[in-house]
Amino acid sequence: MSMNINLLPWREAQRERNTRKFYVVLAGMLILGVALGLLISHYYQLKLAAQQQRNAYVSDHIERLSADIAGVSRYASDAERLGEQIAVFQTLQSEQADTVQLLNDVANSVANGVIYQRLAKNGAQVSVTAVAGSERQVSEQLRRIAALPGLGVPSLSAVESEQNGAGRVFRFDVEQTTVAVPQGVAKDVEEQDVAEQDEEEEGSS
Repeated sequence: MSMNINLLPWREAQRERNTRKFYVVLAGMLILGVALGLLISHYYQLKLAAQQQRNAYVSDHIERLSADIAGVSRYASDAERLGEQIAVFQTLQSEQADTVQLLNDVANSVANGVIYQRLAKNGAQVSVTAVAGSERQVSEQLRRIAALPGLGVPSLSAVESEQNGAGRVFRFDVEQTTVAVPQGVAKDVEEQDVAEQDEEEEGSS
C-alpha cells in the first residue's frame, strides 16, 4: 500500500516565508541606508556650518586688519605731509637766516668810498651792483668780499664809468656759503675802515 504526500502547500508556505523574510531584510536595509544617509548628511552639515563660522571669523579679522592698515596708511601719509611741511619751514628759516647773514656780510664788507646800488639774491647766488670812486676801491671791495667766510670768491662781471665821470660802476657775482661769520670779522673790517680813513686824512693834510 503506497502513500502519496502532497508537498505543494508546504513549499508554498516556505516560499511565502522566504519572500516575507526577504522583504523584511530589504526594508531593514533600506531603513538602515536612509538612516546612514541622514547621519552622513547631518555630519557634513555640521562640518559646513563650522567651516562657515571659521570663514566668517577670518573675514571679520581680515576686515579689521584692512581697516588697521588703512589707518596706518593715513597716519603714514599725514606723517609724510608733516615732514614735508617741517622741511619747508626749516628751508624758510634757513633762507631767512641766510638773508640776515648776507645783509650783515654786505654791511660789514663795504669799503670806504663804495656805495651799493643794487643787491639781488637767487638761491645761493648773489649779484651786486655798486659805485666806487676809483679802481683801487673796486679792488678793495672785492678783496673784502672774498675775505668773509659767509661769502665765496666774487666774480667781477663789469666795470663802467658813471655818466658824469665821477666814479666807477661795477657789478660782481658771489656765492653765499653756509659758514657763519665769526664775530671778530666785523670788528676787523671796522678797524680797517678806521685805518684807511686815518691814512686818507694824513695824506690830505
